[in-house]
Amino acid sequence: QAVLLKPVSVCSSLLQETASRKKDLIRSEFSEIKVLIEETENQTLKVIADEEKRVCNKFDYIYGVLGSKKNEIQSLRDQIEMALTEGDDILFLKRAAALQRMSTKEAFIPAIEMDQNIILSAYQSAINLKEAVKLATAPWREKRAEGTVSLGELAFSALALSSNEASSSSNPNIVKKNINPAWSRRLKQITSRAPLQPEGVCDCVLTMQAFFPTGLILFSSVDTAPTPNPAAAVSSKELIDSFLKKSREELLQYAANITLDYNTAHNKVVLSEGYTRMSVSDIPMNYNNHPQRFTDCSQVLGFQCFKRGIHYWEVELQQNNFCGIGICYGSMNRHGPESRLGRNSSSWCIEWFNCKISSWHNDVEKCLPNVKATKIGVLLHCEGGFVIFMAVGEKHNLIYKFKTQFTEALYPAFWLFSSGTVLSLCQM
Repeated sequence: QAVLLKPVSVCSSLLQETASRKKDLIRSEFSEIKVLIEETENQTLKVIADEEKRVCNKFDYIYGVLGSKKNEIQSLRDQIEMALTEGDDILFLKRAAALQRMSTKEAFIPAIEMDQNIILSAYQSAINLKEAVKLATAPWREKRAEGTVSLGELAFSALALSSNEASSSSNPNIVKKNINPAWSRRLKQITSRAPLQPEGVCDCVLTMQAFFPTGLILFSSVDTAPTPNPAAAVSSKELIDSFLKKSREELLQYAANITLDYNTAHNKVVLSEGYTRMSVSDIPMNYNNHPQRFTDCSQVLGFQCFKRGIHYWEVELQQNNFCGIGICYGSMNRHGPESRLGRNSSSWCIEWFNCKISSWHNDVEKCLPNVKATKIGVLLHCEGGFVIFMAVGEKHNLIYKFKTQFTEALYPAFWLFSSGTVLSLCQM
């Protein structure tokens, strides 16, 4: 025991230093998050302030027009009164005739109101940010509510487990401890996925192993997904098949009314009809600069993001078939060739190039059988880890399905690469 006291004190000091560094890093990250949120808040409020200023300027202009009209009417009134006091009948008739020729048009007063689309866009952006923060912090709240195993308990179990494994060969004097089998299985799952831990989580592991040949391991409280197994694969296939057999009426219970995010639209993408219709203009729209805006590809994302649950939406191909329909992570690049839908690991899409249909993900293309369709249904199952694209009709025809494990919130995504292409989101 005396021999172990010094290594333990050294390790304790190392752990304190590591914890201090990690706290500083975490504080830095949260400070950056706060700055980003404040910047987003300021930009959103500026949008509203600019719109308020625009409307106020219109009011000022109309106030000036009405003032000029008032002066004009006052002048006309003075001339009429002067004519009425004229004693010479001939001169009176001349003045009366001249007054009749004067224009008496009413002042044009246009309807003045704030652009509700801009207000809605700003408000929806704030709502989306709030929901994203809620989703990001939900696992921590759930863990506290469920009373998950603490870090200290996991570390003690790891030490006891490694001691049991080593005691039979290297050190027969170490007392064996009985360990809960469930804990053992959990620890084996974690250790089997050790390479996935963030860099820097276990700064003291090598030092601790040098002091303890039995191999004490420190674990971070990061959720780890269970390793896939054949039974799960079969159940996943059955789940996908069950949705493919559903009628449109059954799928509509998962309907999501999608609107387009103005702040992501490329300068040549025109949004209309309450942000549900998109087309391409040959003339740039001069949108405001925004970090989320696409700069190289004529693309736009939906406002809504999905992290959990089942969601279904439909897109109508109104003109031409030179477009892509898909989903992507919010972290997908907005600049450069990697910002193209399906050309990176953060997006999945079906692409129409006239009569050619292809699926794209991670810059890998797969040519698909030609399916004639004017309306496309997209079914996203977040927990199931798949997205299905289908031709909407009396009977849905499968176009393609992607199966993967989603790790971030997903956004509907659209790409129009022809000036004649028009897509509309169906409000269900």
